[in-house]
Amino acid sequence: MMRIARLTMIIVAMVFGASMASGQSAPYKFDVGAGIGMSGYLGEANRSSLLKHPGFEGEVSFRYLPNVRWAFRGVLSALSLSGSTADMDDVLPSTGPEYYDFKSTVYDLGGRVEFNFFNYGIGETYKRLRRWSPYVTVGIGVSLSSSGGTTSVAPNLPMGVGLKFKLSPRVNLGAEFTMTKVFGDKVDGPVLNDLNMIKTTFYKNTDWYSRLTIGISYEFGQRCETCHYVD
Repeated sequence: MMRIARLTMIIVAMVFGASMASGQSAPYKFDVGAGIGMSGYLGEANRSSLLKHPGFEGEVSFRYLPNVRWAFRGVLSALSLSGSTADMDDVLPSTGPEYYDFKSTVYDLGGRVEFNFFNYGIGETYKRLRRWSPYVTVGIGVSLSSSGGTTSVAPNLPMGVGLKFKLSPRVNLGAEFTMTKVFGDKVDGPVLNDLNMIKTTFYKNTDWYSRLTIGISYEFGQRCETCHYVD
């Protein structure tokens, strides 16, 4: 198993390196943006639908654009989550209240890598650039959640898909859906921690939250394709 994992990592690194080397450079180096949207929660107080208790989400982001296929992105988000066990058919193994509910605020800071399926941009036909492109993204981050006067911090793993559209050479519109696995069980507050009497580990019995975001971004830091230096 270790050999297979090692081989997989080597292949991924080779594909990544080759695509980075062969990709056309983007005309601008950086991108800054903002977005708003809807948040959802999955955990002890909701196991079925992300639409049961929708919340509000807002974010700001910064990208480094090495070429037209890849982007490295930092994201800072604030979102509201809520849920209630009154919506569930499950019988909880507890002698406590008839049902539990919660409201929490989560701040999420993370880094991601994005891969565009098409050469994303506006330019000459021979470059085969497209004004729109679907993309996938994955990363790593940290969640700080506050609920019922209690604050908790846990690492997280965001995974998502999105669609970008160039309104102009510098202005982009986008829509993105991400699911974030939190490696902790206190996003929904301390009362709902291990509510099903299943001990939480780093990967088991942990919380998830989603974000459906629409946003706008602006590119800057123009690259010099033909630079002439004078001593």
